Amino acid sequence: MTSTYLIAALVTLAFTIVLTVAGLGAAFILVPVYLALGVEMHSAQATALLLNAIAMAFACARYIPAKLVDFRIAVPIVIVATILSPLGAYVSSYVPVTTLKWMFIGFLVFAGAMMLFYKPKPHEVASRGELLGVGAGVGGAAGFLGGMLGVGGGNFVVPALVWLGLDAKRAAGTTAFVVVFASFTGFLGQASVATIDLTLLAWTAAASIIGALIGSWLMHRKLQAAQVKTSIGVLLFFIAATMAYKLIA
Repeated sequence: MTSTYLIAALVTLAFTIVLTVAGLGAAFILVPVYLALGVEMHSAQATALLLNAIAMAFACARYIPAKLVDFRIAVPIVIVATILSPLGAYVSSYVPVTTLKWMFIGFLVFAGAMMLFYKPKPHEVASRGELLGVGAGVGGAAGFLGGMLGVGGGNFVVPALVWLGLDAKRAAGTTAFVVVFASFTGFLGQASVATIDLTLLAWTAAASIIGALIGSWLMHRKLQAAQVKTSIGVLLFFIAATMAYKLIA
């Protein structure tokens, strides 16, 4: 069993580093990894969401002083996402596990496509009214779907922020701030329907903290994330295909 915890911690460390560089929490890729290690669905979702919150909180400790968090857009997203994330987690308890897994596969395909094919175009910075409106809509989608599927919702937030006119680094920093709150409230909802392995949580939480500190340092040092995003996109498609095969076979 110790070997399982060690594998989970090492995988968590690696993906937290690269996904923090890309401005995302690692929950959406950790859930299928934990499932493959034999962790129950809701437990995997709850654990991954809490790790998301922990990792992004440590990342924000670097992003906020560096002025990479735009609070004008972050605050409305956080408010709506925080409200709807526990609702999404609660709804997930009434959805069959097989259906949840198919929905998660769909999310992986979406996230992989965004990693591989989404290319942000220059856009004039949005007005305050547009920021509030889009922020509320993005927060709703990120909060509800993130809480339901056990992901932080960062994949929904980053493209919207870039479209609103934020440069890539501010979009990543702002998303990290949002993910802290959306993930933690989603965790509270998932924890109410899951039995969490505290030993697994301890091992992976330590790995998440280390990974977030390394990843945020690399991102702040202007490391290019293009190749990282391409690699993650390919990996997400592979994981989605593997999960779909197991459900069909």
